[in-house]
Amino acid sequence: MHDLFADEVVTPFFGQYKSSLHPSGQGFIIHIEDGQLIFIPQFIPKKIADRTLEVFLENNLYDWKTTQWANISNLNNIVWNNIQWKQDSISIYGKTHLLPRLTAWYGEEGLSYTYSGIESHPLIWNKPLLWLKQQLEAVSQSPFNSVLLNWYRNGQDHLAWHDDAETELGNNPTIGSLNFGESRRFLLRRKDNHQDKIELLLGHGDLLIMAGKLQQYWQHCVPKQTKVQNSRINLTFRYIYPLVP
Repeated sequence: MHDLFADEVVTPFFGQYKSSLHPSGQGFIIHIEDGQLIFIPQFIPKKIADRTLEVFLENNLYDWKTTQWANISNLNNIVWNNIQWKQDSISIYGKTHLLPRLTAWYGEEGLSYTYSGIESHPLIWNKPLLWLKQQLEAVSQSPFNSVLLNWYRNGQDHLAWHDDAETELGNNPTIGSLNFGESRRFLLRRKDNHQDKIELLLGHGDLLIMAGKLQQYWQHCVPKQTKVQNSRINLTFRYIYPLVP
């Protein structure tokens, strides 16, 4: 007998916005104005996500799992096994400040990328990053040639409001955002109406894809969460266009 309710699936609201199931059967399309958002919880299975987090933080000095990373002052003395983390600094009103997070940039040779006044030159892809890239390309139907990794050591590390609209990304870029470790709040707001917001809690193995005109009309951030004690690592896969002189 045909179940009259078999096709009725309860999908969540995100702020004022409705969602529907993604055609792949994984996760949701969040129906927003001026942009595209796809949210796939646990896109990377927990066992693989656990191992990925371990690989990203393997080093010669500290236990990746138990160390309170925000208390480590000699980061430059650490030899990282797989991801070459660094802490950049930016200049604001003539004063130099360390970024409240660590970063790493990987991709194809020659694809330099500038954000917040910081020019990054890509390191060579490694196997774990290439495997993750392939998984994202399959579901997003978009190619990626680089990835920016952000490591939030605890809830004090954060990312201010911004958009990803740099020239190197071209018009209407597709950005695949993968998350490992501690769950953190991720906020989006319209540029022309800051009261129009969407909030997601991005957890271990979760994927968020931002596409369409989203970077033109929306900003996003990762706010401080003082009660969060553990690390969160976020990977944003992008396609970089070489700049023509």
